[in-house]
Amino acid sequence: MAETVTRRQLMLARLVVILASILVVLGLFQYGLSADVSDRVWRDIASRPGGPMTFRFILQPCMAAIAAFHDGAKDARLGRSPYLWSLLTSPTESSGRLGEGLIATARIILLGLAMDAVYQATVLKTFYPGEMVLIAILLAFLPYVLLRGPFARLVRWWSRSM
Repeated sequence: MAETVTRRQLMLARLVVILASILVVLGLFQYGLSADVSDRVWRDIASRPGGPMTFRFILQPCMAAIAAFHDGAKDARLGRSPYLWSLLTSPTESSGRLGEGLIATARIILLGLAMDAVYQATVLKTFYPGEMVLIAILLAFLPYVLLRGPFARLVRWWSRSM
C-alpha cells in the first residue's frame, strides 16, 4: 500500500475479522449446515431487497465502489497488477492485497453487520448470525473486489489519454 495503515484502521479490520468469525461459528453451532438451512438462507437473502431497509442494497455497494475507486486509482498510479487478478494468480501477493481490501472495507462491513442485525430484529424477529456475515460480504466486500481492477484500468486509460 502506498499509504501507511494507521493503527486504528488495522484494529478495525481485525475487529471485523474476529466478529465475522464469531458470528459464522455461532451460526454453525446454532443452526448447523444442512440443505434446509441453505434453502432458508438463500430464500431470506432473496427477500431482503424487496423489504424494509432496501436502501442498504444501494448504500453499501456505493460505499464499496468509492473505496474501490480510491484504491484502484492508487494501483494505477503505482503500476500495480489488477486487484482480483493478483488475488487469484499470485499467492505471494494475495494475502497482502486481501488485507488492503479488508482494511479499505472494514467500516462498510461493520456497518453492514449492524444494519442486517437491525433488519433481522425488526423484520425476521430472529437472529441468523451466518446470514449477517454473508450479506455484509455480498454487499460490501464483493463489489470492492470486483470493481477495484476495472477502476484501475479506467484511471490508467484516462491518464494515458490526457
